[in-house]
Amino acid sequence: MDDDARAFLDRQRVAHLATASADGMPHVVPICFVRMDDRLYVAIDEKPKRRQPGQLRRVRNILANPQVAIVADIYSEDWSRLGFVLVSGRARLLSDGDEHQHAVRALRSKYAQYLGMALDERPVIAIDVERSTSWGMTPAQGDEHVGRG
Repeated sequence: MDDDARAFLDRQRVAHLATASADGMPHVVPICFVRMDDRLYVAIDEKPKRRQPGQLRRVRNILANPQVAIVADIYSEDWSRLGFVLVSGRARLLSDGDEHQHAVRALRSKYAQYLGMALDERPVIAIDVERSTSWGMTPAQGDEHVGRG
């Protein structure tokens, strides 16, 4: 990822995670995330879910097929102000250890809602970014239009 893509991701509060089952069935969910270097971290938080963390489709998909994609974007009716960063890479599930603790601290720093949640006891998805594509308003200053493909 280049510096503009990193800065764009750091400013975003929500993105979408795409996983696929072993047989290729896609699944996309909105996520809260944090970037550290060229890794993204996603908590399996305590918001109401129908299943336990290990039974969630995104978790089952990652265990069967670790290739994932995340897209963060901005939309405006003024189409000269559109932008996105799409990253793809390999996902890993962290349930403990130093990387898990570091990710939980970073997620809590970005999202105050996580301060009261037991993230220490829940898995975190780590995505090692292998490729990224960005287009549109990705520079940090936010008023320059840059296209990449």
